[in-house]
Amino acid sequence: MNGDGGETREGSRISPHAVCTAIRDDIVSGTFPPGSRLIEELLARRYGVSRVPVREALRTLASEGFVTTRRHAGACVAEPTAQEAADLLEVRALLEPLGAARAAQRRTEAHLKVLRGLVRLGQERARAGRTGELRPLADWFDETLAQASCSPSLTTLLTQLRRKIAWVYAAEPPARPAETWEAYGALVDAVARGDAERARALAAARTDRAPGAYRLRRPVLQAVPGGARQSVNAAPARP
Repeated sequence: MNGDGGETREGSRISPHAVCTAIRDDIVSGTFPPGSRLIEELLARRYGVSRVPVREALRTLASEGFVTTRRHAGACVAEPTAQEAADLLEVRALLEPLGAARAAQRRTEAHLKVLRGLVRLGQERARAGRTGELRPLADWFDETLAQASCSPSLTTLLTQLRRKIAWVYAAEPPARPAETWEAYGALVDAVARGDAERARALAAARTDRAPGAYRLRRPVLQAVPGGARQSVNAAPARP
């Protein structure tokens, strides 16, 4: 392993982006819980790279809010407060309707093909009672809808937001999945027609129903007077 680059012992290169993705995935999955230290040497050994791409990855994750730097401790997994967790869902409620409206104005036929295919699969799985397969389809739907906005900055924001929500919250499965996927289909129809206001309204209705479907994965920190923080138990999110 080269001490100055991102090479493995076999000589193949691993990009800082790939290292960043691996660390982020381990944070989101809970492998590295909030507050835990992220030691460059140990991370480099875990992912089979030098410390250079690890250091770059930690800087990127700090800019995304997954990592913080503590005095005398170095890089640590961030510990969102209850307010910060609630803010994630509020920001989602603002950005997703905008993304849907932009998708109605800018989508391509390729985007529509994927969205319609996902709706068809989702409806089939819902009718068959295969609810365990719906969450990945919904994530794919959201990703494609964001890409259909044809706005790299908006797509990036929505992608980062979904990652952080998946880190902080566990999504409860919808009580009536068939109806949920019918609503997805109506949203795609609006996007296909180029009806930006209808797409915006349907996306807003979707996010309005979302808060009760999310519960915090673990206790979060509650800000208290004087700048200190104390832990509060996880509860259903009601921003």
